[in-house]
Amino acid sequence: MNSFDEVFDAVKAYCLQDGKIGEIAKGLWLDKLEPVRLEGSDAVFYCESAFQKGVVENNYASLLLDGFQHILGFPVQLRLIVKTDKSAPAPVEESSFSTKEQREELQDILEQKSNGDGDYAYTFDTFIVGNSNQFAYAACTSIARGDGNGNTYNPLFIYGPSGLGKTHLLTAISHEMKKRDPNLKIIYVTGESFANELIEAITRRRDTSVFHDKYRSADVLLVDDVQFISGKESTQEEFFHTFNMLHAAGKQIVLTSDRPPKDIKILEERIRTRFESGLITDISMPEFETRVAIIQRKAELLDLDIPEDVAAFIANRLKTNIRQLEGAVKRLKAMEQLQDHSPSISMAQSVIRDILTDEQPTPVTVERIIAEVSNLYGVTSDDIRSKKRSQQISNARKVAIYLVHQITQMTLASIGEEFGNRDHSTIVYAVKYVEKNIKKDTNLRDAIDSIAKTIRDGVAK
Repeated sequence: MNSFDEVFDAVKAYCLQDGKIGEIAKGLWLDKLEPVRLEGSDAVFYCESAFQKGVVENNYASLLLDGFQHILGFPVQLRLIVKTDKSAPAPVEESSFSTKEQREELQDILEQKSNGDGDYAYTFDTFIVGNSNQFAYAACTSIARGDGNGNTYNPLFIYGPSGLGKTHLLTAISHEMKKRDPNLKIIYVTGESFANELIEAITRRRDTSVFHDKYRSADVLLVDDVQFISGKESTQEEFFHTFNMLHAAGKQIVLTSDRPPKDIKILEERIRTRFESGLITDISMPEFETRVAIIQRKAELLDLDIPEDVAAFIANRLKTNIRQLEGAVKRLKAMEQLQDHSPSISMAQSVIRDILTDEQPTPVTVERIIAEVSNLYGVTSDDIRSKKRSQQISNARKVAIYLVHQITQMTLASIGEEFGNRDHSTIVYAVKYVEKNIKKDTNLRDAIDSIAKTIRDGVAK
């Protein structure tokens, strides 16, 4: 090898072998090391910051030493030298945005950013791949680019918590397929929208032919949050027939959910088995390097120079939701414009505090609970609040009262007012009735658990 640069390239290639280090970590930390010289047995590098030096020394030094031993045939010592730092701007105090006027100005800038400035198209090129999502990414790209896995990957079922990129992948599939064949009929829909469209077709139009034509003529069906169809009998019936027709015709189906098929309660077995008939893959919480890469990518799009220590600070505190990471970068950009300061740790602290405060779950409304129960039992919200006594309505009413009691912690008197001014004893009876029956009726227990999870997940998004 003719130069130290070539030696270091070979060492990095060695480090990538057998997954010793991922592409993202290599790009973040090793590629940014600047080879200087091999001085005796010392491998000398420049680092951009003390932070980068610390990360490499603490996490990758032994791997690099193994690599040099393998390539050169003799051991070396690492010498990491930090380049002279430019004078840093004065830190921004946490109270910088404490007044109402300042926070309103910050919000105005954030809203401007959300209208397109710095936003990126949800394509495969903008999807940050890491250990937590690489299998799902590979499956989606294979489908979208027509690599011949149509039967194996049909349906493709992707599951994982909210905010980790499932919708991004669905949109990327649509974008890539349209680019490959503009004539494809691709339908993207959420499970909740599918159910609502069917209800509208049945109750208002009294004609499902248009609904059938729309979905059963699709070349590609992409369904986000498919778990929302659980417990809804007519919706599941319609989805079952739509699925069968498309699948039999060789049309591609991709589904996402917050949980695997086996954990979706009150889902008909015939639908569950179809969800499980193709490929199932998950997306988990992104590891540290992936979170840093997401932050840096968003910062590049916003023309924001974010120091490595600030990116790492955010990545270490916002671990479970990619949208939070992107939101943090947007807020840092807005604060930079207001204060004319580069992002700092104190600014990041303020941003994280605001994000976690903004994203506290909103209170669950009684209307939302009653609506979910009415969908499950095939009655209306007015029926539940009425004096009607049919068994179906009565059962739905008891379940709704029980859930309102469990989720909202309202007083029994207040709950009685919400349900047609029923008296205290009626509410107590309904709660105790459900408590007694869920112990011996697993279907009822699963239905209540599913509704409660759907409601809580909905307000947390």
